[in-house]
Amino acid sequence: MLVTGYVRLRAQTQTHTGLDSVLQINDSLLFNIGFNTCDIKQFEQLVSDSFEFYHDEAGITSSKAAFIAGIRDGLCKLSYKPRRQLTKGSLRAYPLYNKGVLYGAVQTGEHRFYAIEQGRPEYLTSTAKFTSVWLLEGGKWKLSRVLSYDHRKPE
Repeated sequence: MLVTGYVRLRAQTQTHTGLDSVLQINDSLLFNIGFNTCDIKQFEQLVSDSFEFYHDEAGITSSKAAFIAGIRDGLCKLSYKPRRQLTKGSLRAYPLYNKGVLYGAVQTGEHRFYAIEQGRPEYLTSTAKFTSVWLLEGGKWKLSRVLSYDHRKPE
C-alpha cells in the first residue's frame, strides 16, 4: 500500500511539473494558431463540448458552437486582423485534484490585443486579464470555462 501510494504521488508530482508547459502549449495553440490566424480547427479540438465564456464587455457565450460561430463569423471577418499577445511572465497554472487525482487546472494570465490594418502600423486595441478552467476529458486537456475581464483601452 505504501509503495502504491508513493508511485501515485510521484506520478501526480510529475504531472504538476509539466502542467505549466502543457497549458502554455494549449494557450499558444488556442491563440497564436487559432485566434491570430483564424484556424477554427484549433478551437474545435481544444474547446470542451460543455464550454462557457464570460466576457466583461460582450456578455456570456454559453456553448461551444456559439463560441466557434462567433469566432468564425465575427472575429475572423472584422475589417482588420486582430492579434493577441500574451503578456510575458503572466501565465500561471494551478492544478485541480479530486481525492488526489488530477482532473483539471485553473490558468490565469494577462494579454494584449492588437489590430493589423493594411497601410497602417499595428496598434494596441486593448489589454485584459483571463482565467481559464481546463479539464482532462478522455486524457486530453479541454478548455471548459473562460472569464475574460478588466478590458482596458490604451491611454
